[in-house]
Amino acid sequence: MKNIIMKMSVLFLVMAIATFKASCSLYAQPRKSSLLSFFSEKDFNRFFPRHNQFFSYKSLKQAVSEMSVVKIRIEKRGIWIFKITKTDLLTGKSTIVRQDPDWEQEWAKKEPYSSTEINYGDFCANLNKKEAAAFFAHIAHETRNGVNGKFDDGLMLTHELRTDLDYVIQNKVYPAVAGQKYYGRGPLQLSYNGNYGFASTVIFGDPDILLGKPDLVTKDPVLSFKTAIYFWMTPQNRKPSAHAVMTGEWKPSEVEKASGYAPGFGMTINLINGSIECNKGENSSGMQDRIGFYRYFLKLLKVSDPSCVCSCAKMVPFPS
Repeated sequence: MKNIIMKMSVLFLVMAIATFKASCSLYAQPRKSSLLSFFSEKDFNRFFPRHNQFFSYKSLKQAVSEMSVVKIRIEKRGIWIFKITKTDLLTGKSTIVRQDPDWEQEWAKKEPYSSTEINYGDFCANLNKKEAAAFFAHIAHETRNGVNGKFDDGLMLTHELRTDLDYVIQNKVYPAVAGQKYYGRGPLQLSYNGNYGFASTVIFGDPDILLGKPDLVTKDPVLSFKTAIYFWMTPQNRKPSAHAVMTGEWKPSEVEKASGYAPGFGMTINLINGSIECNKGENSSGMQDRIGFYRYFLKLLKVSDPSCVCSCAKMVPFPS
């Protein structure tokens, strides 16, 4: 009997040490103040007074919290050959969630190598209210359904009004599923099979979940906000992330400067909808609406952006 008790005691001790180590792996990292530290439910209702009941502060809060313990490492050989590793910061467990078939080919190993890490806990962290205002401006514009200039109609639509378009492009890694449509859904109107597959890889570790069931984005409000955080934080091929632009992490190259690219809110418009709204002069209605929302939310957050490059009127649209 004593031996059994001793063995059980040792087992519990081992489990306790493992739990402690897992906690340390998370808390040993610098603690950041998240969006939730300065944006309350009262603020949410003030920013989005006519919001659809599908979108709630509770869902946003849960999405921010759950994404904050996700980190991914994107490795590339050349431009199109990927290896993505996802780490759960609560457990410290890392899993390869994507490795393209050509990754280990000898010819691929000779391609230029690059890697980047995205910690989703950095989303609007360190009291970055400008980034928060920019994110809110885009989700408000993408989901609005009211009168121009009132800025009270964000988060009203859960998906785009036209649902007859498939939004399917050829993609070997994230192929469209027959019968599914990948029109815009969620706060940032996630569109196209490639984006659904990539988002599903980051959020679930499995591209097939959202490729097979894209409607989940309009059925699960927490997932809906997660897709917006994913899109905001994750660089896309040659594009930097909107997060990197608003935090100043991204610096344009000389070639990019020649295309009119500059850090600021205008660049985030280019990243999200540049082909429709950018390089069309200052009268682009979509661009101006986003800028209006940005300035409105800056005021609500009691911050300013006096040197803002808010317009993308002379920016060449970022290549897809």
